[in-house]
Amino acid sequence: MWEKVQQTVSYIKEKTNFTPEYGVILGSGLGSFTDDIEVEFTLPYNEIPNFPVSTVQGHKGALVFGTIQDKKVVAMQGRFHFYEGYDMKEVTFPVRVMKYLGIKKLIVSNASGGVNPNYEVGSIVILKDQINMLPEHPLRGKNDERFGPRFVNMSEPFSKKMMLKAKEIAKDLNIEVQDGIYLGLQGPTFETLAEYKMVKILGADCVGMSTVPEVIVARHMDLETFGISVITDMGNEESIESITHAEVLEAARKAEPHVRNLIKELIIQY
Repeated sequence: MWEKVQQTVSYIKEKTNFTPEYGVILGSGLGSFTDDIEVEFTLPYNEIPNFPVSTVQGHKGALVFGTIQDKKVVAMQGRFHFYEGYDMKEVTFPVRVMKYLGIKKLIVSNASGGVNPNYEVGSIVILKDQINMLPEHPLRGKNDERFGPRFVNMSEPFSKKMMLKAKEIAKDLNIEVQDGIYLGLQGPTFETLAEYKMVKILGADCVGMSTVPEVIVARHMDLETFGISVITDMGNEESIESITHAEVLEAARKAEPHVRNLIKELIIQY
């Protein structure tokens, strides 16, 4: 893994000569955040050595390098999921690459299903914690101390300082935000009524099929991490409206201007 990461980093540095401070992973329907970046380089995933290629509609599949005011950013237009058939080391490979390109902070976004009754479709949730219910762990196997310690302290997966700053910014921008706990399941099926009930009983506020592995690997490498989710459907143990991936993308698209503004200002101000 170490050699693969270094090979990929060397290739990207040769192509871009760019050292980002922020990494941003753009989830379903949030890919146009790159319009806020003064783009200097775009590298399609299929041109980057060792990189997987996103197979999901709504995920474009490119690394975008550029600036937001004076902050240097690399954004992933499209992420990788365990349900696509990748193993966890492939899913999280880009996070390791971004770390060695120079990032100090990681912002992850996603679309999720809400179980908190205070949420509604379109709610923007700042993630304060996560529950890992995926069947594979990205740190399973022999640990390479060059990346990080064998046993990772996960008491603060999401930076409390970044959360507080994001809430301040949301208030200034008059954007309504909630906070909550995200639970990661394998997918690709949307949850059953019983599974939504389970998610609620376990203490989570929303559920999705991504984010958790990337955050674990980010913390393994001591990256300060911020997570944000758009609620694209609501489910409880009594009833659930029929949901399709197209509807998820549409709900995310409607919330996207607010999410974009929030992430942009967080990068500028933090």
